[in-house]
Formats: sequence, structure tokens, C-alpha cells
Amino acid sequence: MKTLIITSYNKKFMKGLLLPLVICILPGLYSCNDEELLNQVSKSELTDASVLNSKAGFEMYLSGLVYQFREEWQVDDLTYWTQFTCTDMYNFVDPEERPQRDDWRLDYTPESDFAETYWEWAYVKMIPMANNIIKFAQKSENSGIWESEAEKNAVIAEGKFFRAWTYNILANLFGDAIIIEEALPAPKFDFIRAPRREVYELARADLEFASQWLPETVDENKEGRAVKAAAQHLLTEVCISLGEYDAAIISASNLINSGLYHLMTDRFGNFMNDPGDPFSDLFKDGNFNRSSGNMESILVWQIEEFMEGGTGSYGRGNNFVRGFAPFLVNYRGSDGKYGWIYDPTLPGSDTMGRGAGFVRPSNYALYDIWQNDWNDMRNSRYNMRREFYFNNPESSLYGQKWDNSYALSEKDTSRRVYGYSLKVEGPFFQGGEGDFKGRTSKDLYVIRLAETYLLRAEAYLRKGEKASAAADINVVRDRANAPAISPGDVTLEFILDERARELMTEEPRTRTLIRMGNLVERVRLYDPDPVSRETVEEHNRFWPVPQSAIDENTGAVLEQNPGY
Repeated sequence: MKTLIITSYNKKFMKGLLLPLVICILPGLYSCNDEELLNQVSKSELTDASVLNSKAGFEMYLSGLVYQFREEWQVDDLTYWTQFTCTDMYNFVDPEERPQRDDWRLDYTPESDFAETYWEWAYVKMIPMANNIIKFAQKSENSGIWESEAEKNAVIAEGKFFRAWTYNILANLFGDAIIIEEALPAPKFDFIRAPRREVYELARADLEFASQWLPETVDENKEGRAVKAAAQHLLTEVCISLGEYDAAIISASNLINSGLYHLMTDRFGNFMNDPGDPFSDLFKDGNFNRSSGNMESILVWQIEEFMEGGTGSYGRGNNFVRGFAPFLVNYRGSDGKYGWIYDPTLPGSDTMGRGAGFVRPSNYALYDIWQNDWNDMRNSRYNMRREFYFNNPESSLYGQKWDNSYALSEKDTSRRVYGYSLKVEGPFFQGGEGDFKGRTSKDLYVIRLAETYLLRAEAYLRKGEKASAAADINVVRDRANAPAISPGDVTLEFILDERARELMTEEPRTRTLIRMGNLVERVRLYDPDPVSRETVEEHNRFWPVPQSAIDENTGAVLEQNPGY
């Protein structure tokens, strides 16, 4: 890696980033004589070595790594949806110019662009940057920049956390994966894939180190950076994948019992005086980070307005309302008039956003998981939008409540009007003007304590301790005012149902199902698209290795996953 694009993850941190960047790029321009100018070695090129030789340099590099971490989601306007669609919970719906990705035979192949995007994100961006941080922090020539061993290890720990994060995703999606633990001094063309278990073992070792040395908390100027709890949470998941359930339980318990986190059971933060409930408060703009009083928040993707780098390289804010919410503004009634219009002056229109209906929840997600718990707080009118009233004053339907009798085509109920999670709604990004229309500036949870309880419940269940598993699930259900379950109710299927209720639109469902080994089974049972249900096959339990990676690896055979 010869260059580094440095950007900020938080506008407050940006101010502290600019000065060291200038110092790094322009040394020698002050207090130097003519001879020194004639014999200058160019330091304007941001090589790894020229940056990773000071605390300021490591801070800038880590900022770049956090940026790339968020690029998993914001690399473009489509790839991250593959972590939700063609599952039991969601699918692409009539995406017009966008690829359908509903036929496993045609759309999940070694030539699939989304598989290549993930592979390159991991091996071109995340892993090289993490390896460089780990390598340069331990260089003897850099020993003088650290005030203590703990300070150095905290930097290494952050690099190891993000490396583990990346390898966990690779193992979840692709199974076996290439392991690269050192910064490569030259191009290499003879990679081989290591067994999936070895990939998880590397992630576990990194996370054990990170759990020891990452800070317990960070101040609001560094929100979005990794903390000890994030490593403990991910270590729990990795240990489950390794079948080491006692270790998973210990890691989760260390986090849960730390005294630093708890589920939010009372109203808090912005809008706490507006109609709502504790669960809806978790997803209000400005309430995602610990500085808001949110003691459930562990790791959050930061979204900022009006700043370079604040919204990712795609530069268009949070597009979840575009993807998950229906395309209401494209509905026309029998009179030919639009039933809904976007108008910030209309009540609620400024926060409903301009959905485009790319990803529709399945009946399983909208109805099945709520059948026995319809009054669950997570299904309340503050958390799920199920009722729609026509808001176009020019329409003959103005003020009336939508029901299926108003549907004039299949598209009206498949894409233009359907229930969805209110987690995705929020104030428009940059006022909803220009290219930013319909997106929001809301942050996004990556790790939230409720999931830690559900992971520990899974570990308890797999160990055969159903009573302990039920107790953890009931902590989550109690906050939602849902009836308590008994140990006999606990199955992997129930845990998946509870994850669906709690983590709708948050959980990358594809990864969860591949990790748990039941992607194919769940697609066949619940995927709303009949093409997807009928074409998924056993080998689709993993993604294909990109053909481009196989072709470029000329010095050895990079094995493809069976069946592709």
C-alpha cells in the first residue's frame, strides 16, 4: 500500500486531524536553508512509513481504517443490501435498473460483483491497513513515541480488532479464506485459502488481545472508534463459531457484568418528551452514541453532514430509508393522481423520507414473528409503520387510510406500500435537497448490547443450558414488554425469531444465517421470492470466491467453493 486516503469519521475530530496532516506532508518547509532545500527527500507522498512514525500519524491512519470499516456499508448504493436480501427476512423487490439478485443460479456466481467488492474491501483495504498499524506500532524505531506499553498496545489492539472484524466476515461469507498477518513487502501471486477454523482462530487471538488493551470507553470526539466491549462482543460470536461455548459465555459475561452498559428501559435523549417508548428512543437522530446517555450503544457508524469524509466515499448519507421504506411517492390512485407526495411542510413528511422500496420485508418479518406477541413494544406504532394515510391534497383519496382495496397492480403492494421498521426514518440529509434527497444523517448501530444477550443465549443453548439461555432472552423481551419464555421454548429457531424482532434492519441477516449454518433452509422456508426459494441449493451456504481473485493468483491454485 503506497498511499493512504485520510478522512474523518467525526466532524469534531476533523479539527484535530488537519494540523497533524499538514505537519506530516510539509516537514522541512520552515527553518531550513538553501542547501537543505536542494537536498530534500520528498515527504509529500503519504507512504505508510512516512505516516506511521508519530502519534499523530497513527491517529490519522486509524481514522482512515475506521473510514474503510464504514465503507463496507457505504462503498456504493447497493452492495450492503446483499447482507439482508435473499434471506428469510428480506428480498429485492422490482428494482428496475438494479439487478434482481433473486436467482441463485444466475446471480450468485464467481463473477458476481458484490462478492468481488467484499473480497477487495477485505484484502485491499481493511487487512493491509490493519496489518500496517500492527507492524509499525511494534517497530523498534517507533518505541520512543509511546509513553507506555499500554499506550502502544491500545493502538495495536485497535488494528487487531478491525483485522478480526474483517476475517470474521470473510469466514462467515466465504468459509475458507486467505490469511495475511504481515504487511506484504511486494506483490504476491501464490495465495492459498486457509481452513475456516484457522481464520476464526486468528480472529479469536486478535480479539483476546483487543479485549485486554482497548479502552473501556472513548470521549465524544472519538465516537465510532473501537472499545473493549466491541472486542468482547465479537469474541463471543467468534467463539460460538469455533464451538467454544464456555469461552463465548465468559466473554459475553465480562461485557454484560462490566457495569458500563445496560439496556435502555426508560425514555432518554432527543425527543424523549415526544410520543414514543424506550425502544424507539434508541433510533432517534442524535441518540445512537454513548454521549447521548445511551448505555446500550457499543459501536456505531458515524454519519455527519456538510463535511468531506463525513458520509463515506459514496457521499450520500444514510440510505436505509431509501432501501427499506416503500416507494410511496410512486403510487397513483384510480384518479391518476399521486396518493403521496414528499413535502416537508406536511406533518410527518419530513421524517418519513423518500423510500424507494428496494428491499421489502418478508411476511415472516412483518407478521409471523409477531403472531404471539403483537403488543411487543418493538411492534408498536412507534417502531413499525403499518398504517398509511394519503397526503396529496390534489388526490381524491386525500386523508383516507390505505388498505389493499386501493391496490391497482401487484407493484402497489410489493413495492409502493408495505409495512416497515421506523428505525430507518429520520430528518433528511442536508435538508433533502439535490442529490441527497431521501437520505438521512442518522448514525447506524454496528454493535448493541441487546445482541450480546442474544449471543450469550445462543452459546448457553448450544451448551445445553436452556434455563440460562431463556434468562438472557427474557432480559431482552422484558424491555419490550413481551411475555417471558420458558427454557423449553428455547431453540435456535426461536433465537433467530428474537434476533429478527430485536435487530430488524440492523443485523446483516445473511451473515448470521451463514454463520449458524441454516441459510439455505431459511431461504426455502421464508424467502418472499419464489425464484429465490426454488433456485437456492446446498452449495449456496457460502458465497463464491471471485473469479478475478482466482485468475490473478497465477502462482498457485486458489480453490473455489464447491458447487460454483
